[in-house]
Amino acid sequence: MQISRWMFFLTLVVASAAPLRAQDYPSRPIHVVVPIPPGGALDTTTRLVTPRFAEALGQPVVIENRVAAGGVMGTMQVAHTTPDGYTLLAIFDSFATNPSLYKAAQYDPVKDFAPIMLISRSPQVLLIHPDVPARTMKEFLALARSADNGAGFNFATAGPGTSSRFSLELFKQVAQLDITAVHYKGGNPAMNDLLGGQVKGMIVQVSLAIQHVKRGRLIALAVSSAKSTPMLPDVPPISDTFPGFEAQGWTGMLAPAATPRAIVNRLNAALKASLAQPDVRERLENQGSEVVGSTPEAFGAWIQNESDKWSRVIRELKLTLD
Repeated sequence: MQISRWMFFLTLVVASAAPLRAQDYPSRPIHVVVPIPPGGALDTTTRLVTPRFAEALGQPVVIENRVAAGGVMGTMQVAHTTPDGYTLLAIFDSFATNPSLYKAAQYDPVKDFAPIMLISRSPQVLLIHPDVPARTMKEFLALARSADNGAGFNFATAGPGTSSRFSLELFKQVAQLDITAVHYKGGNPAMNDLLGGQVKGMIVQVSLAIQHVKRGRLIALAVSSAKSTPMLPDVPPISDTFPGFEAQGWTGMLAPAATPRAIVNRLNAALKASLAQPDVRERLENQGSEVVGSTPEAFGAWIQNESDKWSRVIRELKLTLD
């Protein structure tokens, strides 16, 4: 009887300790791992939101760029970190595609992490060089499907493992086009060759293309978001021609799986407080991002959908990278 009472008392102590720990969180600096080099879109977004994020939490937030093995190692390290809310992971769209693409990416994007928030989305735009004799999606499709063109169209991508490449591959599938993908080491060199006419088209984030479109140096045929974007309000979505098409860049933040829900909620609330600041929102929008600020549940559903969609594309195309 005494043992039973002692066990009952111990259970009460353990059950009551968890909320107390969550209430005391955080009590020391928080580290956010960014699995890409400094200066990229994810790194820039993370550094924009973390000052106000830190203010809301009442603790310093330290950003660590871990770029070994294309960011895969940093992601896996966080997956195996103690789930106490003191080590977080900033991610972008390749997080959902890497496990299907790289053998070294031994993590499950759904099971190994606790979603905190989908921070932003970045629509992409289907571009062609002005020398291409088309100004609408209908004209371009007719031209690309004609016997005189077909695989003669070369389209740039920002790299073989990027959302630029996957968006193009998905577009080729739904449009039944046989255009050739030319992979570059980054969006800027790809854009330079498109401007120079060495390639005829590209799908890339709106932020990288908008000034060239406004100056008439490139033609925007359609955007990859489900609806038109305020950045290019007169450009229709690809889904107007191919219903259901959507392919966007995005950023978010995760914790290791098994992080207490009270801590996840605290982190989500702190990120919302950061995104509510007008200067943070304005700077994110100026770099071509749509501020989202989702719930953890909505972000989890987004990751599941992105993982399912792109793993299917990668599997059908039999794509692998070392």
